[in-house]
Amino acid sequence: MRKFILIFLFISVCSVAYNQVIKGTIFDNKTKNKIYSASVYFNGTSVGTLSDQDGNFQLNVSKYVSMPLTISAIGYYSVTLTDFLAGKPVLIYLNPKLFELNEVVVNAKSHARERRENLVIFRNEFLGTTGNALNCKITNEDDIKFKYDSDNDTLKAFAVKPILIENRALGFKISYYLDKFEYYKSSSSFFYQGNIIFNDDLSTEGTQKQYFERKRKNTFLGSRMHFFRALWVDNLNSAGFTVKNSADETLKYNKIVVQKNDRTKYLKYSGSLGIAYYSKVPASFIIFLREEVYFDNNGYFDPSGISWEGEMARQRIADCLPYEYEAKE
Repeated sequence: MRKFILIFLFISVCSVAYNQVIKGTIFDNKTKNKIYSASVYFNGTSVGTLSDQDGNFQLNVSKYVSMPLTISAIGYYSVTLTDFLAGKPVLIYLNPKLFELNEVVVNAKSHARERRENLVIFRNEFLGTTGNALNCKITNEDDIKFKYDSDNDTLKAFAVKPILIENRALGFKISYYLDKFEYYKSSSSFFYQGNIIFNDDLSTEGTQKQYFERKRKNTFLGSRMHFFRALWVDNLNSAGFTVKNSADETLKYNKIVVQKNDRTKYLKYSGSLGIAYYSKVPASFIIFLREEVYFDNNGYFDPSGISWEGEMARQRIADCLPYEYEAKE
């Protein structure tokens, strides 16, 4: 069983010095105590480390110079560094989630039916409803707490500990540090935010390995990761993608990509974009929340700058692959 050190979540681009090591110390923002065994990792990679008993860590940043650095720990909100310099020690303060626990009242016996219904909603929105999601299992559902806000018709989910997921479709064991989950019942819409860590690769030799490789490739093809990798190298057509505007006009690379240097590219367009994968009609749509959205050659993009609709919006936690994944021919 191959071990992944650590991996990913949501946020923006950082600028770092090349070929150096970042060092720092992690503290509880309330007590100022140092935090042991906090996870320090790059979004979308398997590269990371843990803080020691004195809250100290160090990590080589040369391999992922354009990626944000995320810090997570049990019982705390995650923090993402978007502006730091290698070689200069950083002090990181994590905020505890204690106030959330005071808001949540759960009685498993008297609210058993309600809890089962909430778990169904959470699984569908968090894991998704694709074939991969049907083969995913949350192994510590008891750690997930719910609160219903009747005034806003909103279901909220909380978890102090990371949510543990066994993805039997893609062959990964995952930890997810949940920072926020809200499901708006009146509109059947939702929002969630957090950070993923790929703990174990379950692929082995023989038939099982081939099965996982096939499932991973099928998940990758036509995905958001696939799209941004193809866009980076100006290879959308060969990869099977077509990008159209609201007037159904096909847009070329130079109409939607702004390149500021060899390592920095942004997706930019004045309107929404439709994405078709081996089809004449777009099945997925990008709605810009920012004027331009950073993306990288490994498929990483700034998720805070984009809202998805259509087929790609169905891709949830169950369809996540680590950014170092390479599809085999």
